[in-house]
Amino acid sequence: MLTDYHVHTAYSDDSTYPMENVIKDAIRLNLSEIALTDHVDYGVKPDHNSDKMPLQFYKGQPVVNVDYPNYFADIARMKEKYGHQIRILAGLEFGIQTHTVPRYEQLFSQWPLEFVIISIHQVEDLEFWTQDFQRGRSQGEFQLRQYQELLDVVKIFKNYSVIGHIDSIKRYDLYGEFPFVEYRDLLKEIFDVIIADGKGIEVNTSNERYNLPGFSPSTDILRLYRECGGEIITVGSDSHAPEHLASYIKVARDYLSDLGFKYTCSYLDNKPIFHRL
Repeated sequence: MLTDYHVHTAYSDDSTYPMENVIKDAIRLNLSEIALTDHVDYGVKPDHNSDKMPLQFYKGQPVVNVDYPNYFADIARMKEKYGHQIRILAGLEFGIQTHTVPRYEQLFSQWPLEFVIISIHQVEDLEFWTQDFQRGRSQGEFQLRQYQELLDVVKIFKNYSVIGHIDSIKRYDLYGEFPFVEYRDLLKEIFDVIIADGKGIEVNTSNERYNLPGFSPSTDILRLYRECGGEIITVGSDSHAPEHLASYIKVARDYLSDLGFKYTCSYLDNKPIFHRL
């Protein structure tokens, strides 16, 4: 079971990778399953064709959420055309915050979602990648605030499959490594909640692109997840371009096995299916 469960297409505002090209490339790479998980970030981006927020642009593209009708129609077309060669899941990546939970509840109920990643990309509508969230805060303040936001989210939101790149704040931490001991207790609370809820985490292989060692989450975080009884894990490249797709997936599987994990998961009807490593 070689799968990539975190993939972006041109429906994400930070990608220009056409969906059909993604599928063709995934088949060429001998992937058995792929989850399309394009970006939705309520609080900081308007919906497609919405005039409720001022439109911004990034590298010439409008910064907006997924065009849902065309997105799900295209996924259905891809399944019809290529479903005999690869299993394609209709997913999204929710850049969630506590105050945007009601909007995601509504979104989840409106569309035929088969897999959902929740990620903390911003807090208080302040983005990490622009340093707006970190500005004016000490390293401890913004790191712990991010994990607290995730804990608050998983306590109230249950319509998701896995948490994406739990420690991704480190991509944008100009201070360098933040000691694991400082946020271990918050992580344990998060894991206690999600394990009881039957949810999981992902191993995200994109750190190479950010010049960071290892995968996300770190070895310390994965060991804690296992100690807490966590077993549900997906592996995803977080691809936005052809050269990203399925990158380091096999390496991540070996890495998980070395850490003592027995399985990775695929999904069917929003439920995990376990595959022995």
